[in-house]
Amino acid sequence: MVPKGGLLCVACFGGRKRIMGEAKDKIDDGVFASVHSTVFKESESLEGKCVKIEGYDFNGGVNYQQLLSSMLTTGFQASNLAEAIQVVNQMLDWRLADEPITEDCNDHERDLDYRKSVKCKVFLGFTSNLISSGVRDTVRYLVQHHMVDVIVTTTGGIEEDLIKCLAPTYKGDFSLPGAYLRSKGLNRIGNLLVPNDNYCRFEDWIIPIFDQMLVEQNNENVLWTPSKLIARLGKEINNESSYLYWAYKNNIPVFCPGLTDGSLGDMLYFHSFRNPGLIVDIVQDIRAMNGEAVHASPRKTGMIILGGGLPKHHICNANMMRNGADYAVFINTAQEYDGSDSGARPDEAVSWGKIRGSAKTVKVHCDATIAFPLLVAETFASSAKPHH
Repeated sequence: MVPKGGLLCVACFGGRKRIMGEAKDKIDDGVFASVHSTVFKESESLEGKCVKIEGYDFNGGVNYQQLLSSMLTTGFQASNLAEAIQVVNQMLDWRLADEPITEDCNDHERDLDYRKSVKCKVFLGFTSNLISSGVRDTVRYLVQHHMVDVIVTTTGGIEEDLIKCLAPTYKGDFSLPGAYLRSKGLNRIGNLLVPNDNYCRFEDWIIPIFDQMLVEQNNENVLWTPSKLIARLGKEINNESSYLYWAYKNNIPVFCPGLTDGSLGDMLYFHSFRNPGLIVDIVQDIRAMNGEAVHASPRKTGMIILGGGLPKHHICNANMMRNGADYAVFINTAQEYDGSDSGARPDEAVSWGKIRGSAKTVKVHCDATIAFPLLVAETFASSAKPHH
């Protein structure tokens, strides 16, 4: 029976409330402990295993070399660029003398002086827009001083170098209207402008060369290939601002399997009407290009590729013929989600045998006009003797 007034009931209820409250507190404590341990999972120590993130301290003044060095600990693509610099320096520092002598080495390959002289074979690839830009001068520097061994580019990467010897390219703006520029006879490459007159000068310069090449084909049985044609143009331009001129002088092959895809192709098209018969053999060049990789042994090979598309794949595919390159640096802004080779990270090339599983690799997601001059400053240029 419940006493009149319900006092006992209130007391009992209060007791139950107190007991339930204590139980609830225990449950809450258990939930809190579980959630807390989930959120704040005990960490594995990274001390001594990873570098600490810290940027450049401008309180010490402006020191560009230290600023570039600090990129390694800055994070994101700054760190990737710093890692690319490390990979390229490893590429440049490698000597056959660093490798153990194997049983199949001949006497010549056992000689220590010879082994110290054998360097990594460097393949450089770039898309045409970079030659339209001021990166052309960075490429020219590398070729002028024979710092790379093989070059692959697109047709624009050939013709833009030659055209700049005849007339300049100008800075414009990304937002200039196409119809307006067309009415003024101006062609836009991003925020660069190339007047139509430049291509007219190019036609006047190159057609007589094609005429002479046709004569040599017919009278001397010369079999022209894209790389032989490019070397001839480098010889004929005879201009030290041209990387093709230096490639000709230093006997560095420049491959361009898509030779007709550009103004150069337009000129070959026009020439085929005016003076038909010139033949350019691409099969001989694929033998030569793949041979650059296949016969690189006992050298290691390294790839530095700016942009994607044809140059990237052509270099990677050639290195597949030797079971992969030993070093690879990609600099481009392409993404991998659409399955394009342009956006593919180095690890995808490993699956094809284009890069060795043991290779040192990095991809820098960055505009090459920003990243490449900085990379060259901290690699090729910093290790070179001063040039006056």
